[in-house]
Amino acid sequence: MSRSEVHIEESAVVSDKAEIGEGTRIWHFAQVRENALIGRNCNIGKGVYIDFDVRIGNNVKIQNLVSVYHGVVIEDYVFVGPHVVFTNDMYPRAFSGDSWKVYPTVVEKGASIGANSTIICGNTIGEYAMVGAGSVVTEDVPPYALVAGSPARIIHAVCRCGQPLDDSDVMEGKGVCGVCGHENEIPEEVRDAVRLRLNGGMRR
Repeated sequence: MSRSEVHIEESAVVSDKAEIGEGTRIWHFAQVRENALIGRNCNIGKGVYIDFDVRIGNNVKIQNLVSVYHGVVIEDYVFVGPHVVFTNDMYPRAFSGDSWKVYPTVVEKGASIGANSTIICGNTIGEYAMVGAGSVVTEDVPPYALVAGSPARIIHAVCRCGQPLDDSDVMEGKGVCGVCGHENEIPEEVRDAVRLRLNGGMRR
């Protein structure tokens, strides 16, 4: 396909077999491998590695030095902070050969992943969820959850705009954002985690 409406820095290495949507910008020293699909109006930062067959939606921002390996799907409007790493093998060995198995990872629409986080493969990060900087995600993250730590645990609920929601509203299952006014449907798992925190406990 024509790349006349795509900005690719001269130092970037982009396979001719990769599909890049119009308005997308790929910056210095990034590498995009064969059969990767990157949507429209994305920003791929300096030194980003995008493996073969990776799927990235529209309006995605991937900051500097992120590694996105085979088996990862990133949906529309996702933010991936600098130095984030996605894994794809639960039992890695240098000599695994034919026994190597890819465990897929999905980051759903509107989610954000903070700098220096590691996303262990085989998990889904739900819509508009937020992963705190430096976290290690070892299990699914529900929609609208704010998780942090190693391993990452639910500590709060967030609006689709990213702002923390009032605990009392969250407990009722509908968090009305005090900043943007949006009413968010909060999953029961997130409400339970907030309730546990308010009662002085944290799930381990």
